[in-house]
Amino acid sequence: MQAFRNSAKVAGAIFALLMLVFVLTSVDWQGLGTSTSVGEINGQSVDARTYQTAVQRSIDNRQRESPAALGLEQRTQIEDEVWEQFVDGGVLESEYARRDIGVTEDEVIQAIRNSPPPDFREVPEFQTDSQFDLDKYHRWLTSSVATEYLPMLEAQYRDQIQRAKLLRVVTADVYLSDAALWEQYRDEHEMVKVALTAIIPRNAVADSTVKLTGGEVEAYYRSHQEDFKRPPTAFLSFVALPRLTNAADTTLARARADSAKQEILGGAPFAEVARRESSDSATAEKGGDLGEWTRGSMAPAFDSAAFALPLKKVSQPILSEFGFHLIEVTSRKGTKATGRHILFPIEVAGEHRDRLDARADSLERIGADRTEPGDLDAVAKALGLPLGRTGAVQRGTKVQLGNLVVPDAGVWAFQAEEGATSPVIESSVAYYVFRLDSLREEGIPPLAEIQPAVAFAARNARKQALAKDVAQEYLKRVEAGTSMAEAAEAMGLAHREFGPFSRVSPPLTDPIVVGTAFGLEPGKRSGLLDTKDGMYVLKGLEHVQADSAKFVKELDDYRARTIQLARQDRVRGYLEALRKAADVVDNRARLLQQQQQQAQTQPPAI
Repeated sequence: MQAFRNSAKVAGAIFALLMLVFVLTSVDWQGLGTSTSVGEINGQSVDARTYQTAVQRSIDNRQRESPAALGLEQRTQIEDEVWEQFVDGGVLESEYARRDIGVTEDEVIQAIRNSPPPDFREVPEFQTDSQFDLDKYHRWLTSSVATEYLPMLEAQYRDQIQRAKLLRVVTADVYLSDAALWEQYRDEHEMVKVALTAIIPRNAVADSTVKLTGGEVEAYYRSHQEDFKRPPTAFLSFVALPRLTNAADTTLARARADSAKQEILGGAPFAEVARRESSDSATAEKGGDLGEWTRGSMAPAFDSAAFALPLKKVSQPILSEFGFHLIEVTSRKGTKATGRHILFPIEVAGEHRDRLDARADSLERIGADRTEPGDLDAVAKALGLPLGRTGAVQRGTKVQLGNLVVPDAGVWAFQAEEGATSPVIESSVAYYVFRLDSLREEGIPPLAEIQPAVAFAARNARKQALAKDVAQEYLKRVEAGTSMAEAAEAMGLAHREFGPFSRVSPPLTDPIVVGTAFGLEPGKRSGLLDTKDGMYVLKGLEHVQADSAKFVKELDDYRARTIQLARQDRVRGYLEALRKAADVVDNRARLLQQQQQQAQTQPPAI
């Protein structure tokens, strides 16, 4: 590798590409465990500093792609993604060692020289006449510019080569006989069309016919307790400081649009004003250019104005659900138009923004990130805000207030101590501070807390038995000569035709239903099919067999495609099995809790 390495300054564009190198290539799996660990993978400790460095790198990369600051949910998602990458890498490292799969330096060198990373092909420095130039890439490899990046590039290729070797071993014995290929071809090309009547218990039996006593609901709860097991659940209180716009904000947005129009009429280029003023990030950099669009594809108010405006004239501010638009249509033909626009959203602004910011500062200063439960009540009283309560929030779900979903709060709740308040959490309509009132561990809630859900389940169980009587009545009518569709309509049952469809893309996935559909001759009716999802009666309408002559003609190409897919399935199954068998210990939550406890016991900074 020394032939590639010379010292010099690194080009920024190449650095951005190389930051995409697989996160685990920087980890020395045999040398971990010398400091605080976030977990273990097959007995190998994962160093906390290495993990946090990888997380921060991913956060930095994601932040460069996002105009807004990443929230707690996004950061937690990144942490989980990085952890999964560590686990996958650790599992593969164990398998490489078990199978004695290695990579030589010559293999890495040849791969780097002959197979440039895909992203490199888009770098202008490596192109000639807009085409990737391998000679330029080779010159870069031997230049001083490559010095800092080649170790990362080498690690990336080493990992790819090692993984490819492992997967070749795993898929080496994949073989499909002609008989197996024909069976799969037939499943893809044999087609049927059926009529189907569904007797779904929850729909076929009215709620009013199922009367349950309190004792019956309690008995069902006792005998089905595992069905009602719940993950850890948080109960929260909150205050919300609305940040909705008012009439003054609308007036200010309209004034900005009017001012921009006057600037354009005074001679300023439309594109220049759009790049500076427009809030439509998709078009602002292009000078507001929308390209060509079809009538009906834009917001109604925008659409109406665009197809009524004189060509090449700047419109008055047009109000849509997104704000005010200045529109200029450059061409129009039939239902097609070409033009550009500048968007001025209606946002909290001016004096309204100043007042809201002051109240938000008070919300943060008095109520956010506190440890005493009474602090939330104090901030609610000080700001004249009502104290609300959420429903039960299960781990892994979001906090929902009516139709509004609040970001980050669901993640914060399971990292906090009872009685603590959250940081200020922003949504599009309000600033929130939450308090963790209580946290219930995983388990089965008391009946009183989930009584409606238990009653619903018990009622559906009773309906299962009653639905069999409905199904028998339906069959009786059909056997007496009433058509399936007429009998279904008379009894209020669902009936429709499906197909043509193949075995690999059936409308219902229950194997009993699918197998029966392909076993029916046209005009023949099935008996009652009793499945876990409901009861069904089918009638064959059409049946087209797969073309065996066409199969023989296409066999070679079909074999290649099918074996490739079979290898991909083998790899997925193999990796899933490795992951399932891995000994993974995730201590991240415990480490976070320890850090929070240490932070609370630290004396305040002077």
